[in-house]
Amino acid sequence: MTISMYSASIPVCIRMLKNLVGILEKGAGHCRENDIDESVMVGARLFPDMFPLARQVQIASDIAKRGGARLAGLEPDAVEDNEKTFHELIERVRNVIAFLDTLEPEQIEGSEDRPITFRLRGSDVTMAGQVFLLNFVMPNVYFHITTAYDILRHNGVVLGKPDYLGRF
Repeated sequence: MTISMYSASIPVCIRMLKNLVGILEKGAGHCRENDIDESVMVGARLFPDMFPLARQVQIASDIAKRGGARLAGLEPDAVEDNEKTFHELIERVRNVIAFLDTLEPEQIEGSEDRPITFRLRGSDVTMAGQVFLLNFVMPNVYFHITTAYDILRHNGVVLGKPDYLGRF
């Protein structure tokens, strides 16, 4: 039995983004409870040459949105990267979830071999849909959500594996 492109993409991204919302809500709560200026946490990094929390969330949400749109044969709208608070980051992620909820399986199915062209570090890159999903979209979504989780955990937010994986 084969897995569908829709099942391997949209529901998985939605689930992980919902988990990211929960992780960010815990980060916001931690700042309130410990009288921490949330701009410090939103700007926190794991290492000086890595992106801060806000950018990790922006990239995770952008990759999920753009990936879903491109698999559906749509060109995603650009979103400004100007979030400075947990509330703004959470709203951004919720907006991406709402967009992904509009995508129907019929739009994604059959995209396995469809060429997907996008800009990556200043160059056009073309991949077949399945390669794009499995080797670019999903690893990037997981990487940036994991890094957001790690930044918050490193800074004292009480998080565990169930926060990352969500409830089954």
